Amino acid sequence: MTDHRQLGVALYNGCWPLLEKADRTTEEDDELLHQAHASAYHWLKAPECEPKNRVRAEWLCSRVYSSLGRAEPALHHAERALAIAQANAGAMDEFDLPFVYEALARANAVAGNPDEARTFEEASRRAVELMSDPEDKELVLRDLETI
Repeated sequence: MTDHRQLGVALYNGCWPLLEKADRTTEEDDELLHQAHASAYHWLKAPECEPKNRVRAEWLCSRVYSSLGRAEPALHHAERALAIAQANAGAMDEFDLPFVYEALARANAVAGNPDEARTFEEASRRAVELMSDPEDKELVLRDLETI
């Protein structure tokens, strides 16, 4: 039997070395994209998948598409993350919504929508102010600086 959760986590974590690599090849871009979608697929199939896992899967897909300069799918996945987070507000961790807003800011920046990007960046910063964990706050703020 396939352990979808384990595969989802491994694929999610495996995206980061490629996502953070400055000089990816076209083949590595393809690998990164497929790995992000594979992670999302396995999370969706995992019996223990919670709404926050779905939000994070959509966030990762958005982040990857943004890094590839592909605005339409980046926006799509960021908007899906927001819809899932809003529908399940009580099931989210405190950093999920700030990261969803970060994804929307990043995707809108890639799409050439500076006003929307700024609006979502400000929403993320407001949501960060409500967070209690200083390390999580710093993580979100560091990501906002890369938009």
